[in-house]
Amino acid sequence: MSGRAQLMWDEAVTGYDFGRGHPMDPVRLALTMRLVEAFGLDRAPVEVVAARPAGESTLRLVHRADYLDAVRAASADPAVADARYGLGTEDDPAFRGMHEVSALIAGQSVGAAEAVARGDALHAVNFAGGLHHAMPGGAAGFCVYNDAALAIARLLELGVERVAYVDTDVHHGDGVQAAFWEDPRVLTVSLHEHPRTLFPGTGWPQETGGPGAEGSAANLALPAGTGDAGWLRAFHAVVPELLGAFRPQVLVTQHGADTHIEDPLAHLGVSLDAQRAVALACHTLAHEHTDGRWIALGGGGYAVVDVVPRAWTHLTAVAAGRPLAPETPVPEEWRHEAFRRTRQPAPHRMTDGVEPRWRDFTEGGYDPADRLDQAILATRRAVFPAHGLLP
Repeated sequence: MSGRAQLMWDEAVTGYDFGRGHPMDPVRLALTMRLVEAFGLDRAPVEVVAARPAGESTLRLVHRADYLDAVRAASADPAVADARYGLGTEDDPAFRGMHEVSALIAGQSVGAAEAVARGDALHAVNFAGGLHHAMPGGAAGFCVYNDAALAIARLLELGVERVAYVDTDVHHGDGVQAAFWEDPRVLTVSLHEHPRTLFPGTGWPQETGGPGAEGSAANLALPAGTGDAGWLRAFHAVVPELLGAFRPQVLVTQHGADTHIEDPLAHLGVSLDAQRAVALACHTLAHEHTDGRWIALGGGGYAVVDVVPRAWTHLTAVAAGRPLAPETPVPEEWRHEAFRRTRQPAPHRMTDGVEPRWRDFTEGGYDPADRLDQAILATRRAVFPAHGLLP
C-alpha cells in the first residue's frame, strides 16, 4: 500500500462551465468520477473529501485583489466582464457563479495541500484542478484561479521549506512558474510542446528563474509529434536528477491529459499507457524524495470520453495504492453512462494497447542531430549547473 490517500471531490466542481461548444467541457470531470466509482476507488483506503472553497486570504496568496474583484463582478454579471483581466474572452468567457466554482476547485487543491502538510494524508488527488495558466492578475487558457500555485503557496505558509512542482500538461505551466519566479523554495519543472507551435508561447529552456532563484525553473520544450518513447525519455532525463538535487519536502504534479495523440488542441503523440507510466513514476519519485508526500492534480485534456476519464482514473488508482492493469476492462455500466451523456462510444479497456518503452538518456547516449535530444540537452545545460549537476 502507498499509505493514506485522499480524493478531493465535490460534485459542484462540474459547474466550472464556459458554455456550449467550449473545449473545457465539465462532463470530463463527471465521467472521471463515475469511472473512479465504477472501479471502487472511492472506498477505503481512499477517503473522498470535499474541501471548502478558497477564501479571500487564501486566494490573495497568489492573486491580486483587483483581479479577485474583477472575477466577482463578472461572476455576478457576465456582461461586465473586463477583458483587461482576461475575462469575457474566447478562452475564458464569463459565466454566472464563475468566482464561486473557481474558488471551490482551488479549495480542493488547497485542502489537499493542508492534508498532506499536516500528515492527514500521504497522497491527495484533485483531478478537477491543475488550472496552471491563471496569472496573479488575470485569467488565461481556460483557467480563472491557479489552484496549483495556491496549493504550493499554502504549503509554504504551513512551513514546508522546499516544494517541487512537475507539470506534464502539453501546455507550458506558465502561471505556476510566474507565481514563484523569484522564490528559491519552489522548483517548477514543465514538459510541454514547443512554444513555437502551441499556446502560451512560453516555456523556453532559457527560462530558469528570476533573481535570487536561478535554476528554480526548468522547461523542456518538446518538438511537435513527440510520442511515447521521446516523452518518457525526456521526463526521465530531467525530472529525477533535478528532484534528487533539490531535495523537496512535498511533490506537486500536474497531469494534463492533453499530451495524448487524440487530443484535439495539441500535437504530441502520447498514449494513455505512457501517461499511466508517468503517474507511476511520480508516485515512485515521491516515495524516493519526499517520504511519499504527493499532491496530484489534473489539468488540460479535451478528448473527454476516450482519454481524460481513463487517464485520471489511472492517476487516482496509483495514488490509492491500487494501480489498474492496463488490460483491465472498462466497466460496462460506465460505457453506457458515457454514451448517454455524450452520444460518443466509449473505450473497452484501460489501455491504448501500447507498451511504453524509452531509451535512457544518461546511460544509452544521445544523438546531437535528434531534435528531441537537442531539447533535452538545452534544458540540462540551462538548469543543471545551478544545482551542481553535470549537463
